[in-house]
Amino acid sequence: MVRLFKDWYTRKFSDPSAVSLVVILLAGFLAVYFLSSLLMPVFVAIAIAFLLDLPVNRLKAFGLTHTWSVLVVMTAFVGFSLLTILGLMPIVSQQSSNLLQEVPNMVTEGRSYLMTLPDKYPDLVQAEQIAHVISLTQEKLLEWGQFAIEATLNSLSDLVALIIYLILVPIMIYFFLKDKKALLAELSRFIPKERRMASKVGKEMNQQILNYVRGKLIEILIIGAISSVTFMFLDLRYSVLLGVLVGLSVLVPYVGATLVTLPVMLVALFQFGFSTEFGYVMLAYGIIQAFDGNLLVPILFSEAVNLHPVTIIIAVIFFGGLWGFWGVFFAIPLATLVKAVMNAWPAGVDEAIESKAKCVVE
Repeated sequence: MVRLFKDWYTRKFSDPSAVSLVVILLAGFLAVYFLSSLLMPVFVAIAIAFLLDLPVNRLKAFGLTHTWSVLVVMTAFVGFSLLTILGLMPIVSQQSSNLLQEVPNMVTEGRSYLMTLPDKYPDLVQAEQIAHVISLTQEKLLEWGQFAIEATLNSLSDLVALIIYLILVPIMIYFFLKDKKALLAELSRFIPKERRMASKVGKEMNQQILNYVRGKLIEILIIGAISSVTFMFLDLRYSVLLGVLVGLSVLVPYVGATLVTLPVMLVALFQFGFSTEFGYVMLAYGIIQAFDGNLLVPILFSEAVNLHPVTIIIAVIFFGGLWGFWGVFFAIPLATLVKAVMNAWPAGVDEAIESKAKCVVE
């Protein structure tokens, strides 16, 4: 047993760059895992600066200096962020408040409708079954209500964190973009020199993560805008709120669309009942989901690494459990990173062994 482990260790870690890759990945994981609560604004600033680095390079290619390119990109980013916060968030907040106030009426109407089912369909539905369903629903609503109250109380403390994000994050993004080369040079002092395999994985993942995150942001904006406009055209209440939820649902493939279908269906059902308007809403929602899955996703993610649906779901559960919203957002890039490391590791070690063998022969 010891010999098998020794042979495996020698085969997988004979290349110093493989050991360096493990050290870099382990140090990065531990830093994010243990310091995420303290340094989350820094990690968010790094992630956004990583995305904004592409437009900065594009502007530099058109002849602008590095400083002016950073200033232009930062001005556009701050302007878009303020427009979203001041223009969209008040509407979403107001519609969320109105929806919460209307929930008791929805529950009362739903209970009244369910109580009529045993009389209409005595052979299929029993009164005891309806009573059990109503009891479970009331328990869940109490749990959600308690959660909403706790979230409201915690929002006061979250206000300080929001102010930190709004002030410190843009400042850090600016300096990360402006002093990128100097910061990377300083960071390289703490990274092992034997990092050939880490550089290979890094180059492969750099473009993959950039393509994914950029595509995901575009997908959220397009699907959210189309859904909001469509729901407003169909005169569906809480159209902006539901449109934002549909847009954000693309963060979690497969699962997100399934979860968001429920509030869209319930709001349309309580507003229109089982009518033609309800059918139009669900038909439009189905068309939006088909457009997203069959046309938009293949166009935006044609260059992304393909992952099995089970792998995506496991990655969302694992990284979402570790880091919450940002873990869900970066779940697929992180899963792609794991896949890239697994693919590069044996090849990298074999290449190192072959190169050493050639040097010996020569």
